[in-house]
Amino acid sequence: MKRHAYPIVALLGLLTLSASGCLSFHQGAMRGEPKNAAWQRIDGVRVRYTDRGQGPAVVLLHGFASALETWVGVDEALRGTHRVLSLDLKGFGWSDRPAGDYSPQAQARLVLKLLDARGVKRFAVVAHSWGSSVALALAIAAPDRVERVALYDAWVYDDQIPAFFRWAAVGGLGEAIFRLFYTERAEERLATGFFDPSILTEAFVDELQLALKRPGTRAAALAAVRGQHFAEMQPAYRRIQKPVLLLWGRDDRISMPRFARRLASDLPQARLKFYPRCGHFPMIEAAAASTADLRSFLQEGAR
Repeated sequence: MKRHAYPIVALLGLLTLSASGCLSFHQGAMRGEPKNAAWQRIDGVRVRYTDRGQGPAVVLLHGFASALETWVGVDEALRGTHRVLSLDLKGFGWSDRPAGDYSPQAQARLVLKLLDARGVKRFAVVAHSWGSSVALALAIAAPDRVERVALYDAWVYDDQIPAFFRWAAVGGLGEAIFRLFYTERAEERLATGFFDPSILTEAFVDELQLALKRPGTRAAALAAVRGQHFAEMQPAYRRIQKPVLLLWGRDDRISMPRFARRLASDLPQARLKFYPRCGHFPMIEAAAASTADLRSFLQEGAR
């Protein structure tokens, strides 16, 4: 068989496997849910959230395949001066994983309805990675409510979407890829997000593996991948007239620094901070410096 035929055969094999059934979504309680968690039902979707502190409202949005625990340190640092709300976006953490729209715009609508339910009118939004696309969708859709924006290592450009995700957009093939490979080598993929992979504890990795096995996770993740139509959003970035702080790991191999500079140029009121010896998670690898910069930025709005 000719060498170039092997990829074709492999793809046909994946498509054959995918015919055995679609990935399953899930709604309702899941085994092992955290005790005393707060829930809000939004358009039939059960959403986990936290709402702590007093003062100007700040909303924290996690990244792809993540959850509100990403922000534990930031939440604690802001709680003394702000009302801090965080949530598991639809399809992630402990929130429901229903069939439907997982685009940034759909997630932004869910966030706004949660804030309506909590009585929050105006707010600052802080987001990480793919969650930054949700934050920008909020700023575009509700400019009268979003006061300022802080983005950590944003994932918001069509050029950032990897080949793996583009293949996954193909009907049938995406289901096969996510069924077979989505949870494989999670520890290795997670390590690429850090300048110093030794920061990852065994408990941290074990928690990730357990999260990936929750019912409906693969179906929801695939739906979120297929909702990343960033090319349609990008022209609107230049119209966001809000103060923006970009916090970026200088050694990020997932959202490379060139995208930081591009976004700083596209957003009219953006300022950019790089953190040396830091990868995709400045809130962890550069916690002290990045949190201090975030607090200062938010206090400007409070004044």
